[in-house]
Amino acid sequence: MITLTNPILTGFYPDPSVVQVGTDYYLVNSTFSYFPGIPVFHSKDLKNWKQISNVIDRATQMDFMGEKLTRGLFAPAISYHNGTFYVTCTDIDHDGNFIVTAKNPAGPWSNPVRVPQVRGIDPSLYFDDDNKAYIVYNSDAPDRKPLYSGHRTIRIYELDPATLKVVGEEKQLVNGGVDLSKKPVWIEAPHIMKRNGWYYLYAAEGGTSVNHTEVVFRSKSVWGPFVPYENNPVLTQMGLPEDRKNPVTSAGHAQFVDGPDGKTYAIFLAVRPYEGDYYNTGRETFIAPVEWKNDWPVINPGSKEIKYEYTARYTEAKQKDALPQAGNFDYTLTFEKSLDPSFLFMRTIDSSSFSLSRSSGLTMKLKPETVMETGNPSFIGKRQQHLYCTAETEIAFSARSEKEKAGLTILQDESHFYFLAKSMEKGKPVIQLYKAGADPKTMEVLAQLPLSDQSRPVKLRITAAGDAYSFYFSTGSKWELLKDKVDAKFLSTQVAGGFIGCLFGMYATSSGEQADNSASFKYLRYSGNDPVFKSMSH
Repeated sequence: MITLTNPILTGFYPDPSVVQVGTDYYLVNSTFSYFPGIPVFHSKDLKNWKQISNVIDRATQMDFMGEKLTRGLFAPAISYHNGTFYVTCTDIDHDGNFIVTAKNPAGPWSNPVRVPQVRGIDPSLYFDDDNKAYIVYNSDAPDRKPLYSGHRTIRIYELDPATLKVVGEEKQLVNGGVDLSKKPVWIEAPHIMKRNGWYYLYAAEGGTSVNHTEVVFRSKSVWGPFVPYENNPVLTQMGLPEDRKNPVTSAGHAQFVDGPDGKTYAIFLAVRPYEGDYYNTGRETFIAPVEWKNDWPVINPGSKEIKYEYTARYTEAKQKDALPQAGNFDYTLTFEKSLDPSFLFMRTIDSSSFSLSRSSGLTMKLKPETVMETGNPSFIGKRQQHLYCTAETEIAFSARSEKEKAGLTILQDESHFYFLAKSMEKGKPVIQLYKAGADPKTMEVLAQLPLSDQSRPVKLRITAAGDAYSFYFSTGSKWELLKDKVDAKFLSTQVAGGFIGCLFGMYATSSGEQADNSASFKYLRYSGNDPVFKSMSH
């Protein structure tokens, strides 16, 4: 027996796509304008996942300079055929739809090949039994004349898997969604699978927020006509009691995969709000069993409510040296030889701006760029993976001017963050807490305390407790509170908008001026402690 714990990937891991190759499973997620782009996870049991690579890990493949953090790469899909792995994705503002390939999912991945005829988002490949390949995607309304806001279509092209070029004409498979008369919105994230002679086209509907659903159609031909399931949607959390405990909401964007037991499972995105529609952890990756009823797939058939645990009859396969991803966990990341592949930079990587060593850890040069702009500041972030958690580091840094600041930030986007910084005020060292300002590219001071000794390392700590963050520092053996119960809703998706989740970031800036100073971070310790996981069986 195995217990699958939801989310299987906690924190900002949206838009999951999964493929099975023999006894191995590989999963990818969206990363928007963070770099490296599109993490690749490996599992043997759909429960224990280890990140083995990033698809976009070279600045020469793609960068996102000048783009907002919530732009960049939308909704990748992973597939496999005859010894080659394929990832399709949309670079929303520049390259449009593209395909990358690899013989080994641990990399290296190829440079992106653009597919300009595929107009839209969320491309996904399907390989049929006769070795023909197809690319299916979300596109414009017919003749680009939408009947209402959110009116989209699902379309398909044949694709030559050798040249990665489209073949022949595009065909429309779905107009609007399940029932055009009901004005369905945002039919997207389509996938095709084949079972018992039926082609299944399934997709998300309703947008990626609280009205999110998964719907399914089927046909005897890959070209359609596709008939919708009479009991759609096959997954949603709409219509459940608002006051339910530990709610999971916004579920959709699913992909089906056969488990080690031969049964079908759905991997999909959903969110865990701490109140109403407020969450800071972004959209996370979940799993639920699928039951086939009269040749239709029904996700989570036992109850409408997504569970935090499912049991299955197959054996667990733990991953060697993998960071934990599900339930409560804690670990300390050090910076002796390499950065963990889960660390995120903004938009590109500037290898000249940081170094790693056993003695001083991660040393980051202060750059003039700030997190409030759309460049590449000295910032290296780790996802906030729990509603209740702590991130902590020790920093060695001496500011030489009031513009020089280094420390720990909790960041949602360019204009929604808090920054716990060591700096200088009137020639004296200080600890400061900043909040992103009401005007772009400004910060306001929420709290400040003097430091007695400029040369001593300082420990910094940020704790999250649902709708509040608290900020601490320490120059000796005990922690001092700088400010507690700071509004966390300011960093929620509900307030900030966009599609990303919060990151704890190590950050060093000279605020628009050139500097030759640097800051060293000894470690990054993370500890997640969500009440919902405490009572569960692991």
